Amino acid sequence: MRTTRLRNPRTSIVQGDVEVFSEFDSGGTMWTGEGERERRLHLRFDEAFAAPPAIHLTASLMDMDHAAAYRAELIAEEITAEGFDVVFRTWSDSRVARVRAAWMAIGDMPFEDDWDVE
Repeated sequence: MRTTRLRNPRTSIVQGDVEVFSEFDSGGTMWTGEGERERRLHLRFDEAFAAPPAIHLTASLMDMDHAAAYRAELIAEEITAEGFDVVFRTWSDSRVARVRAAWMAIGDMPFEDDWDVE
């Protein structure tokens, strides 16, 4: 995970690249199954944001069987100031050997001059 603080000390960009799953060697259901399937990976930021950040998520690797249609959804869910879930879904007869996701979180960080008045 890499954090970049911009010139504005409140705003940061945190990014990383993670393996969501690899099931080709193990014979997992993403590779051998059919129907709706999902894999979820929770990522926790090294330092919490002040509020839930904006998340950009893209596939950095998708190893799919060419004999079936390519059906895939890669999204971020359960986004909080502390982290988020990378969610990969497929369905029908698609066979997925492995998936890796590159992500970027952009948002405000806690700042020493911030204080909460209730």
